Amino acid sequence: MSLGQVFADTAESHGDALALSDGPVRLSYGDWHEQVAAVAGGLVSWGLQPGDRLMSLLTNRWETATLYWACQMSGIVFTPFNWRATSEEVAFALADSEAKVIVHEHSTELQVAGSAADRINVDGAGFARLLANRPLSAQVSVAQEDTSLMLYTSGTTGRPKGVPRSHAAELAATRSAIVHLAYQPGECQLGAMPLFHTMGIRQLLTSGLLGGHWAAMPQFDAGKALARIAAERISALFLVPTLYHDIVSHPDIATADISSVSNISYAGMPMMGALIERCAEVFQPRHFQNFYGSSEVFTFTVCDHVADKPGCAGTGGVRQTIRIVRADADPVVAPAETVPQGETGEIISSMDSPESFAGYWKRPDADAKAIRDGWYFTGDLGYIDEDGELYVVGRVDDMIISGGENIHPEEVEDVLTASPLVGQAAVIGVADERWGERVVAFIEPADKGATALALDGHCLDSGLARFKRPRAYVFVAEIPRSGAGKLLRRHLRDGDYRVLDEYDNRL
Repeated sequence: MSLGQVFADTAESHGDALALSDGPVRLSYGDWHEQVAAVAGGLVSWGLQPGDRLMSLLTNRWETATLYWACQMSGIVFTPFNWRATSEEVAFALADSEAKVIVHEHSTELQVAGSAADRINVDGAGFARLLANRPLSAQVSVAQEDTSLMLYTSGTTGRPKGVPRSHAAELAATRSAIVHLAYQPGECQLGAMPLFHTMGIRQLLTSGLLGGHWAAMPQFDAGKALARIAAERISALFLVPTLYHDIVSHPDIATADISSVSNISYAGMPMMGALIERCAEVFQPRHFQNFYGSSEVFTFTVCDHVADKPGCAGTGGVRQTIRIVRADADPVVAPAETVPQGETGEIISSMDSPESFAGYWKRPDADAKAIRDGWYFTGDLGYIDEDGELYVVGRVDDMIISGGENIHPEEVEDVLTASPLVGQAAVIGVADERWGERVVAFIEPADKGATALALDGHCLDSGLARFKRPRAYVFVAEIPRSGAGKLLRRHLRDGDYRVLDEYDNRL
């Protein structure tokens, strides 16, 4: 079944239910389906055919969600891209994806200037013309194996890669999310994760399958998020840890009405232990999950008892198998080269999962590196504990080797963020003549008392091994993160941050 048909079925069975809200725009499924059909008809009138790519450079607005469903109805491949990207990055993605149309808004006008593709401006007459078109009378014939969506990886280590996702894989991933995140019919979700990210798309799709309410949030702001939660009676949150940190740290959190929220889940990056405790205390949720997956294979593992076992990523999802193999930059490591329980290695997942992609867009080199003998090599490091559950400890490329010892940045960050002096922390390895690499911590201070001496004392008191302690501290205004909230360690290595103060301990 195509996703366009799924949406049509929901509109028929839940026609009067509130489907979408975005400022003054509030649409039932019945009304929204009519608009989606009109936009789909408009795209076809533009000459777009099934399999063509339409690039979106839009924030989380009702038009973006409408375009997504219109593409599913017409067989066009929805290709969202980071609206914060530079002109050069947008030009690369346009050329790489071979998109025929790019849809943008006023805030992204400059990034598309000079584009060879046809352009639709949703802040102008372009989207209005689409809505005025004759509705597409029937769902375009689409095979389950046809591409529904092409996401682009965040590009934290280089040029972003296109990740084509079939209708079948997207439907399987959405059903998996509903099961693993314990979502209920009519669930009301805060649409804060960007729709160029797999988490944002998953929120939109789970709402569509469950006849739920997707409350659009064009740009995240913690204060506005608290207001939307109260006003719309949001019941489920699926966010990266950075956004949870901003919410629970907001001055209004003590008086905000968040009583409607019963289900919170995070993904995209590890959540530090102190933040897990704070989220459990603030929300007191009925369900609290750590969802570990990727754009390529949506579900790896899920932990539904993260409050009792902080940092645990749980066990394999439905029809998913994971292994821990020898971590090595050498691409000839085979899926059979597993490591003993408790030993850290690279996490790999079975490509037999129905949620899996088939390979990267026009990147045989990336396929050769990531896909071997039916297994997807994630590039993540982890280990299996005595209960058979996974812990993710970092990226293969981020591991610090200092004095011959392996140091995982997330372990040090977890210790640092447990200090009340620290807002957020990021740790990298910097070349050192004696040690090979030395641990450097970047700190967003939460208190004026945050000094290198105070934080070094905190690390000593925490029980962190002495060789893992940061040798230098850089206090910054803001730690660089992607549009989806992921930490960008390469920006720290490149010096892309504003220094407030700096201390070199050489301890």
